[in-house]
Amino acid sequence: MAVDPTVIPLGSEVYFDGEIYIAEDIGGAIKGNIIDLFYGTEQKSIDYGVQYHTVYVKEQGK
Repeated sequence: MAVDPTVIPLGSEVYFDGEIYIAEDIGGAIKGNIIDLFYGTEQKSIDYGVQYHTVYVKEQGK
């Protein structure tokens, strides 16, 4: 998952849509409250498309 590290620190666990993802990358176009997920293949990612979710970031050290 690519994030803006000023919003979600790298290494953070992010929960939404029943899954936990790890903030592992900084996307050049990812600014502010936006994340970018890659779903194994480019086509799967395209099929998932743009979606809006409430996400929860686990506090570091907890």
